[in-house]
Amino acid sequence: MFSCKSLWLVAGLLFATLPVLAQSADKYPGVGRAATPKEVQAWDIDVRADFKGLPAGSGSVAKGQDVWEGKCASCHGVFGDSNEVFSPLIGGTTADDIKTGKAAKLSDAAGGRTTMMKVATVSTLWDYINRAMPWTQPKSLSTEEVYAVTAFMLSLAGVVPDNFVLSDKNIADVQKRMPNRNGMTTGHALWPGKEFGGASKADTANVACMKDCATEPKVASFLPDFARNQHGNLAEQNRLVGPQRGADTTRPEARSLGAALAAAPTAVGAGTQSVTPRAAAPAPAPAAVTAAPATASAAAGDAKAAIALMQSSGCVACHAMDAKILGPSFSAIAQRHAGKVDYLAGKIKGGSSGVWGAIPMPAQALAESDAKIIAGWLAAGAAK
Repeated sequence: MFSCKSLWLVAGLLFATLPVLAQSADKYPGVGRAATPKEVQAWDIDVRADFKGLPAGSGSVAKGQDVWEGKCASCHGVFGDSNEVFSPLIGGTTADDIKTGKAAKLSDAAGGRTTMMKVATVSTLWDYINRAMPWTQPKSLSTEEVYAVTAFMLSLAGVVPDNFVLSDKNIADVQKRMPNRNGMTTGHALWPGKEFGGASKADTANVACMKDCATEPKVASFLPDFARNQHGNLAEQNRLVGPQRGADTTRPEARSLGAALAAAPTAVGAGTQSVTPRAAAPAPAPAAVTAAPATASAAAGDAKAAIALMQSSGCVACHAMDAKILGPSFSAIAQRHAGKVDYLAGKIKGGSSGVWGAIPMPAQALAESDAKIIAGWLAAGAAK
């Protein structure tokens, strides 16, 4: 039997736990509310390597090609080989890689490692495309379009045939053909324990060289001047992305740091582009700024509206007010195309390429009236 002291102790414990029970039942009264299932679903979009979270659906390679050419090729190239800014997605994998599941090592990769050489799980492709692409309108692709674009990328890499339809039913079978599915490892001692299959001791015991250190390398041979440009400019024969760069062989070999800096490629936006020296062309005379039509003045009356439209449409991802990013600055566009409302609106709606460089601008899904507002603001001088 319980003693009186024990009964009082039990009663005291029950009394002490009542506030906790009440608090857990009330779910923090007065602070927020429970998320609805639809709200949770909107955030819970990740797809795991075991395909948990993958929505039901499908998409064909043919459909993926249409989506790719309309929304992806402007940044990643028609065949996933990229352009001056973005690293290549496709290339470097072979039929043997699909059999073994191990793509070429970095030291063996010709032309730099591509995404398809590095990624181990097809769920990574699906998940990233779904949450982050296109760059200017992330999360705007439908489930079918994500399946289709993923299928198109896999077909470019030879993982699936051209008539393939990727779906949640067969994606696990596609995983068994990923070129680098067995290329990932945890045996690099980045974690100290064996819970990830790695080494038991982290690689943190390196010792700095204090004596008998390697000296500066001595050049034992060199390319004669007469043979330097024998096969054309090497800088124009290499990708502008990745670690590989070709020397500009139209210039003499740099013999000093100053000469090397003078011969360095000039920066273009977020990437670099080798520029072959040519006779300097005379600077063009400033174009006479003609009076903007009345439609330009009316459309540009509200600069805040134009800037808000450009922000909501993703224009500022590639353009800035006074500085070049991927595309020209708004002030540069305004100076070159003063008064040309219809011309600028057409470029915004239909896209453009080759006017300001090699990186094309995709067509923008804007209403005609919204495009005219932005074009009018630019044509009137792009006032801040």
